[in-house]
Amino acid sequence: MKLVRYGERGAEKPGLIDAEGRIRDLSAHVQDIAGEVLVNLDALKRIDPASLPLVEGNPRFGACVGGVGKFICIGLNYSDHAAESGMAVPPEPVIFAKYTSAICGPNDDIIIPRGSEKTDWEVELAFVIGKPGKYIAEADAMDHVAGFCVCNDVSERAFQTERSGQWSKGKSSDNFGPIGPWLVTRDEVADPNELHMWLKVNGKTMQDGSTNTMVYQVPFLISYLSQFFTLHPGDVISTGTPPGVGLGMKPPQYLKAGDVVTLGIEGLGEQRQTCVNDA
Repeated sequence: MKLVRYGERGAEKPGLIDAEGRIRDLSAHVQDIAGEVLVNLDALKRIDPASLPLVEGNPRFGACVGGVGKFICIGLNYSDHAAESGMAVPPEPVIFAKYTSAICGPNDDIIIPRGSEKTDWEVELAFVIGKPGKYIAEADAMDHVAGFCVCNDVSERAFQTERSGQWSKGKSSDNFGPIGPWLVTRDEVADPNELHMWLKVNGKTMQDGSTNTMVYQVPFLISYLSQFFTLHPGDVISTGTPPGVGLGMKPPQYLKAGDVVTLGIEGLGEQRQTCVNDA
């Protein structure tokens, strides 16, 4: 099942994608793709998509999950990306936060912040927690996943690494967290550790990788994170990026107003963003 949120920002409605790729409205059944809805996705799976109203036109896709409590990212989780960044593979997962105000729809503009000269791209596999838990055993970890989605972990490298403090200020600018277009339920993803992923800037391929090169894979990450805090329904965890980011190029290459970024992951859909300068 592919779940979506569609409509104007702040007024998104819940929906699903039918077998023909069309949006069907779920508003009569749930208020949002969020919270307790993610705990009991089986109830939605029992609904016949053909019984739902067809959504006409081409509405905006919002972020594929609402009410996100935590937006957690894993850094340097691909060995070849760590190498291009000039950093060693960490002995434990590197955890940092993207603030939830960064979350936006998959095709919303990338807003380049004032003073930015090093806004970068990162295609990433993200997953959304369904069943809550703490101290989760790795063997049970996948039971806590509601589904998977595409994330662009947009990053401002100077804010992230050249100024004092935490990475989060280089990761959390407005619209630095496009997620979606769909939340693909766990049963539709045969193996999250074998998914092709790619990203292009102005039609040129920059990243072309696979989740099979992740250092710390999804079950381990769930178990690891849950040792430190409870994971709640709607929490989003983004798992790192393969090589090909602008920072790693020689010379480095960064985004500017007018650039178009397209990205996708096998079975999880595609995103398209235009870069604009902040007002």
